[in-house]
Amino acid sequence: MKKIICLIILTILIIVTTVGCSNNPTEITFADSGWDSIKFHNAVAGLIVEKVYGYKWREVPGSSTVMHEGLIKGEIDVHMEVWTDNLATYESDIKESKLRELGINFDDNSQGIYVPRYVIEGDESRGIEALAPELKYVWDLKKYPDIFPDDESNNKGRIYGAIPGWEVDDIMYKKYLHYGLDENFIYFRPGSDASLAAALTSAYEKGEPIAAYYWEPTWLMGKYDFVLLEDEPFDKSTYKDGKTTLPSVKVTVAVSNNFAESAPEVVDFLTKYRTSSALTSEALAYMQDTGANYKETAEWFLKKHDNLLDEWLSSDDAQILRDYLK
Repeated sequence: MKKIICLIILTILIIVTTVGCSNNPTEITFADSGWDSIKFHNAVAGLIVEKVYGYKWREVPGSSTVMHEGLIKGEIDVHMEVWTDNLATYESDIKESKLRELGINFDDNSQGIYVPRYVIEGDESRGIEALAPELKYVWDLKKYPDIFPDDESNNKGRIYGAIPGWEVDDIMYKKYLHYGLDENFIYFRPGSDASLAAALTSAYEKGEPIAAYYWEPTWLMGKYDFVLLEDEPFDKSTYKDGKTTLPSVKVTVAVSNNFAESAPEVVDFLTKYRTSSALTSEALAYMQDTGANYKETAEWFLKKHDNLLDEWLSSDDAQILRDYLK
């Protein structure tokens, strides 16, 4: 009988302890929507919450919409890279307090038609002469079909478009038509983002001209010097018709309501967390060049950009991380 009573008491204590700690998590779950940049930001934030605040952390994989629903339900604690334009209900969900937006991770991301800088300015160190010194705007390409020849056509140039099935592919094709580039260019659709990256990488390393759709942040834009061709100023009513610059997307850091209440010190840090497309691309390029994993890249990044610690953390907390990174 005494054993039964002791067992009951022990069970009650366990339940009470569990309930009492439910609002003070020891493990933080980060959204992993599958792309490299969010994994990198998870690693940076994860390193800090572990070494400075003593939390364990892990990633939960899923699509952007699934991760968003996970935040609302409290199944995900932190989403480091919410591409807000890709979530139809994001703004209304924030207004209805279904989750908490802490701040902007970066909002300087770009996409459009890029060319290597050496096409415009040359590269003396590589013995490359400038082939299109007056190339500045998308419509200027019409002057230079011979510089960007299509492999399958002797009298037309080639523009590498976006990936079939992506919404931006329709926009880029309309842009191609809007500026009359179809008169002397082929709009070539690569089969995948990997094949598009391979085409850009191959051309750049050979010092050859290429004009292609791409986006930031990516390792490729961090590693190579490409120039985004300018376009008409962004217009919300016409950009989907290919008539203006594509918009930058506000990429935020968001947390679940439960987490916002339970981990104020981490929330304070994440509220101050801000990077840029250029910084993110730089980190991804480091990974690509060195073969470093996300944790190693996070450590390299925080050592190189030590000033960020003072922007994100208190002086005492920043010193804790600096001591770890030595």
